[in-house]
Amino acid sequence: MFRIVFYQPEIPPNTGNAIRLAANTGCELHLVEPLGFSLESKYVRRAGLDYHDLAHLRVHPDLETALRALAPERVYAFTTSATRRYTDVAYEKGDVLLFGPESVGLPEHVQRHPAVTDRLRLPMLPASRSINLTNTASIAVYEAWRQHGFAGAR
Repeated sequence: MFRIVFYQPEIPPNTGNAIRLAANTGCELHLVEPLGFSLESKYVRRAGLDYHDLAHLRVHPDLETALRALAPERVYAFTTSATRRYTDVAYEKGDVLLFGPESVGLPEHVQRHPAVTDRLRLPMLPASRSINLTNTASIAVYEAWRQHGFAGAR
């Protein structure tokens, strides 16, 4: 399946929701430290409900460690500054979908990292600043999964 990476996430309920997303789609969820919260936070647990044991979750101490663990897969960095749309990609199993912290998005040095295959964006109205982190990840995951006929789904 696909791999979701949250680089330095800040808001516990978003990560809890991403745990549910991973559990329900068969994706792996990778978190890159530092996290803006403890994974034991009641907000993470509440948003993730009883899906924590069903999700494949890994925490990495830094971006380089995460990218080594995910290599050699393609890495797509999601950012509002990209020009290519997320629907313009033919996703492959194992692709990495990389998202930045809620308050600032992916830093430029992460977007331009040599391991990043391409930068992608979701279309929005011009006056909009961003879409919620887990909503964005969900949209991207479901597009990638749709392209594979929702393999494994009931």
